[in-house]
Amino acid sequence: MFFSLGWVTALVAGIFSLHVVQKLCFPYFWKDVFYLMKVIRYGARLEIFKITSNVVTIIDRFVQQAERIPTKPFLIYEGITYTYQDINERSNKLANVFLEQGTLKKGDSVALLMNNEPDFICVWFGLIKLGCSVAFLNTNIKSRSLLHCFNCCGAKTLVVGADLLDSLEDILPSFLEDSISVWVMKNESSHTEVQTLLDKMDQASDKPTPPALRAATSLKAATLYIFTSGTTGATCVLKKKFSASQFWNDCIKYDVTIFQYIGELCRYLCNQPKAEGEKKHKVHMGVGNGLRQDVWREFHRRFGEIRMCELYGSTEGNLCFMNHIGKIGAVGRSNFFYKECMLPQHIRYFSKILTFYGNGLVQRPIQQCCTEGMLSTRGWNLFRKPDNNVLFFFFRGTEPKLRMKLLFKYDLVRYDMVRDEPVKNRQGYCQHVNKGETGLLLSKIGASSPFFGYAGSKQLTEKKLMRNVFVKGDAYFNTGDLMAEDAEDFICFKDRVGDTFRWKGENVATTEVTEVLGMVDFIQEANVYGVEIPGNEGRAGMAAIIVRPECEFSGKKLFDHVLNDLPAYARPLFIRLQESMEMTGTFKQQKFNLVESGFNPSTSCNPLYFLDYSEKSYVPLTNTLYGSIVAGERKL
Repeated sequence: MFFSLGWVTALVAGIFSLHVVQKLCFPYFWKDVFYLMKVIRYGARLEIFKITSNVVTIIDRFVQQAERIPTKPFLIYEGITYTYQDINERSNKLANVFLEQGTLKKGDSVALLMNNEPDFICVWFGLIKLGCSVAFLNTNIKSRSLLHCFNCCGAKTLVVGADLLDSLEDILPSFLEDSISVWVMKNESSHTEVQTLLDKMDQASDKPTPPALRAATSLKAATLYIFTSGTTGATCVLKKKFSASQFWNDCIKYDVTIFQYIGELCRYLCNQPKAEGEKKHKVHMGVGNGLRQDVWREFHRRFGEIRMCELYGSTEGNLCFMNHIGKIGAVGRSNFFYKECMLPQHIRYFSKILTFYGNGLVQRPIQQCCTEGMLSTRGWNLFRKPDNNVLFFFFRGTEPKLRMKLLFKYDLVRYDMVRDEPVKNRQGYCQHVNKGETGLLLSKIGASSPFFGYAGSKQLTEKKLMRNVFVKGDAYFNTGDLMAEDAEDFICFKDRVGDTFRWKGENVATTEVTEVLGMVDFIQEANVYGVEIPGNEGRAGMAAIIVRPECEFSGKKLFDHVLNDLPAYARPLFIRLQESMEMTGTFKQQKFNLVESGFNPSTSCNPLYFLDYSEKSYVPLTNTLYGSIVAGERKL
């Protein structure tokens, strides 16, 4: 009895001690375990889909739900409720219109240009029920960019919303010349060459199309094209446009529990005047990205402890993060389980290093290891084996250890902001950053993390790749994002580099804006970049330009040009006039110094201009105007 009692006491004390140690040293242990279990479970499903070729798509899942819960609300739009059955039958009607017309077949690509409305989903679902891949076109982009996106996806059919047909006025002839079929969600159209859909849908059958048409046999099958800039039985609330003043009223009215955000949305909500009942909602979670730390804290203070699941990823990328812990300011988390593990070998190092080959260990000379990629950091050497993603590092005169990346094969490498390129060592390979340092995020491309690239552009696809990064022959996807891992292994977004920046929740391609500016007759050369404005997410567009010797700068002409040819988020808010353009050592336009200079007229020796919509011109940027912009008094 005494032995049993002592044994139980020791066991309880041991468990309690382990619990205390876990809480103190590994506070996120169980959250990481549960998250890993979810990742493994979903990964296993994907592997089963690959093996069996039994792919369940979003439309398969929706049809299952429509049969199981037909009367359950699926969508609420402007106070009107649409059930699963309503959406299913209406999408069937659209599918049958094209099926009867014989204009579409399985495998065709169709472009969709529509605003937020129920028929957006009906058209999308109807098209994929025919086995077509659908390309979502950004409703903000203008003529030239719209044509580019359309050509990339290889579509020969365009479905456009009733309120967006007039925006195609300039490029409609180009579509018709290329034998592109244009359909509008109207009963009738003044354009005789544009076919109408609503009248035909009224007459069409709502019977389901053959399931074989929508069946996908491979995870690689193209289903949806999204140009960068699941249904589980839930009810979605859809608004045509976001309204900060009505957001919480809508959440309360429709019993919203989860919402999707971008960082700007949360800032708009925090900037609204305080109102009674701000916390009388049922929202318990937000999912999105781009949420700044200060806005995050203010959002919690104003609207309650809503769990914000901050994500990181890109449409085309092969890597994503999720802040499953909920730590403010982080976009994800790296930990022992799914990032890396360390295995000590208990063998002292003198002149050779141990390497895994198959199931055994083999000694190899240092020189041979060095040719496969050596990095040096803080007194220890790091080796990488190219064919099995294994890293070796050792302290001089001590035992080597083995470092293996398990699931997420990414790296943070040193980046030279002035030269606008990664830092290389003497062997020509990239260098890892130390813990807490900012580095360029690269994601390894392999069988488990493939990169499919961009539709219709091999050149653009290759541009996003970095080869021979750590060893000869390897390949990584360049995210173009600077990140850092803190002491607790949380991953934080720092900035974007290269030829893109974000503004108003959209990706701005500096090369495209530069091309548009280059069409202005008085501009000889333009260099487009992004600058930070206090209190705003992302970076606002700014362009340094050189005026042709025989011409003069015209703020009115430039205003008219960007208004017609660029979407609102891509229009440069600021213009800097220069006599020459600084270049890097590799003859690329220098952006770093311009970004650092900002747009403060009191510290600039160059004339600065501001995009003034009230004056319909680029006007001189004065100290007074600058002060109002920084203070947030100017609407941008």
